[in-house]
Amino acid sequence: MIKPNPILPHERSGNRWHTEVEVTHGIGLHARPSVTFTRLAKSFPCSIEVAVGSSGEWLNGKSIVKIMGARIRRGTRLRIRAEGSRAEEAIVALGDLVRRNFDEDRKHGRADGHPV
Repeated sequence: MIKPNPILPHERSGNRWHTEVEVTHGIGLHARPSVTFTRLAKSFPCSIEVAVGSSGEWLNGKSIVKIMGARIRRGTRLRIRAEGSRAEEAIVALGDLVRRNFDEDRKHGRADGHPV
């Protein structure tokens, strides 16, 4: 089980956990980050939803079509909520993934983001 990250605030409302995180990835959630996000979301048995910015519309966080279709850009605030089994763990993992720029710096260069 993932331990809660004190740097990434998350809260509980009943059986639902939620957090808010800013997208800092250079071009936002294009294809690769969207796939990474939804693949991680699908690894949890709980329901996961995402709201983009101040939008009141909640999208299925496990749907690549919904996430890519939202055209999430750098600087956008994502609200992520999860409900059900392992919901807190899902919120922590997804929030951390966004904060780590979807691990793309590690995949395509050094961990500090500079080219190899």
